[in-house]
Amino acid sequence: MTTHAVPDSAPGTISDTTAAKAGDDNTAGHTHEFQTSLRFRQRDLLRIYAWYRVVIGLVLLGLFASGISRGTVGTLFPTLYLNTAITYAVLNVAWLGYLFVRGFHTTPLRIVCIFSCDILTFLLLIQASGGLDSGVGYLLLTTCAVGSLLLDRRMGAFLAAITSIAVISQQLIGLVTGFAETQDIVSAGSLGILLFTCVSALQYLSTHIRLANRKAEAQSRQAAHLQRLTQQIVAQMRTGVLVLNDSGNAELANRAAQQMLGSHRSASGELSPVLRRDLAGLLAQQDRHTGTIHGAGHSKLRASYTTLPRGRGSDSTLIFLEDSRKLAQEAQQLKLASLGRLTGSIAHEIRNPLGAISHAAQLLAESDAIAEEDRQLTDIIGRHSQRVNQIIENVMLLSRRQAAVTERQDLCQWLPLFVEDFCVGIPETARVSLSLPDSPVFARFDPNQFGQVLTNLCQNALRHSFNATGIHEVEICASYIAERQCARLDVLDRGPGVPAEHQDKIFEPFFTTDSSGAGLGLYIARELCEATRANLYFCRNQDKRSCFRVEFANAEQVF
Repeated sequence: MTTHAVPDSAPGTISDTTAAKAGDDNTAGHTHEFQTSLRFRQRDLLRIYAWYRVVIGLVLLGLFASGISRGTVGTLFPTLYLNTAITYAVLNVAWLGYLFVRGFHTTPLRIVCIFSCDILTFLLLIQASGGLDSGVGYLLLTTCAVGSLLLDRRMGAFLAAITSIAVISQQLIGLVTGFAETQDIVSAGSLGILLFTCVSALQYLSTHIRLANRKAEAQSRQAAHLQRLTQQIVAQMRTGVLVLNDSGNAELANRAAQQMLGSHRSASGELSPVLRRDLAGLLAQQDRHTGTIHGAGHSKLRASYTTLPRGRGSDSTLIFLEDSRKLAQEAQQLKLASLGRLTGSIAHEIRNPLGAISHAAQLLAESDAIAEEDRQLTDIIGRHSQRVNQIIENVMLLSRRQAAVTERQDLCQWLPLFVEDFCVGIPETARVSLSLPDSPVFARFDPNQFGQVLTNLCQNALRHSFNATGIHEVEICASYIAERQCARLDVLDRGPGVPAEHQDKIFEPFFTTDSSGAGLGLYIARELCEATRANLYFCRNQDKRSCFRVEFANAEQVF
């Protein structure tokens, strides 16, 4: 009889850990960022200049209205000065309000119009104040300087040239009409030279600053690209990468390290006492920087470390973790190759005389002249011949086994099919319970080889349950471990379990506590699991029941 039990709650969902995802197009993205930064700089400069215009307009109007600068500004045409200053101040305040409402976004044409308005205003104020002696003309320096920063190189030089020509022309007209003197022409020429010098110097400095900014932006893009590339490589590495700070907590761990450590590392980076003890012993070794630490479940991890100086007496420790199962898998290939050559050469040498012995014992048992005592001896010969033959079959099966071809399977769909096939060859009174979660549980394994592993584990569970309770019973439970992002399969029985003194030996070849066993079943099962980077070990579940557990390598879960 086969029963199926489904738990009420589904396993936890996946939490995406990595580190670091690559962007779309780095070059295009950073070019856009550079252009955006330039726009931000122009916008800030335009905002400052807008406030400057408001302040200058109010100051020029206040100087004339208060009489503080009497005899300096507005001496020749007071009405023209007053009207120009009022209009300029009102326009500047209105323009500042417009920029705040619409945002400090403008076009080169609008910028040219702003500077043209300033130049025209200052020329009128110079004329109303009786010439350059009033000092108003030096305000043109600020206008041309800001224009050279907001406009391109040619437009900045053109603005300075127009301003210089306008000032000189104004003084020439004044000289002709009698409102100016010859000294004013010299002052206008000096102001023009000063304008060109100021604009040229600022453009030179601005060009070099922009080149330096572009170089810094290029270096920043390259550094950011290398950082993202490094993060992507570390995140996708199958080798675990763990970085410890001075307090011994993990400040960085890639996905492989999180899967290998499992519950030994919390989400906040704190390490379990067992892992802290293992790492302390590892770091205490001054002569060599490699060792073995405990991983998730009952796995063993090979760890190697190096120190990363951070300055100011603070160092980090970089630890590389490798799953011993992968190393065991490589060693297994060498063992299988040697075992295959050995078994191929001795198979016929052992099986031929064994077959002759078994056949002779059968003929002797069929004889009528043999005594009952001798017939018992022939039975012993037959049983042990079958046992030796089974050992040879297991060894040859292991040596002839082909490389595993893993497939991504949903245990919730694959296990019911397995149970259906398995129940065909067991007693009708046997009970096989199957516990499955509501959500799919994906794992990578070879269906044929893992079917052999699960058949061996279930047969052992039925036998031990029968010896303990008189009932053939086995329970198969599948689950997903969110913290390690891997699938888990438990095979539970009602037997007493493996004694503590034998738990380290049950997976060794030819070790058995059953007088009729060959001692190769669990060994072959673990070898088949390690070929697909799965881990098979004995443990006790939450109810203290005997459990053989298989933890699969990570397979992407899709819900």
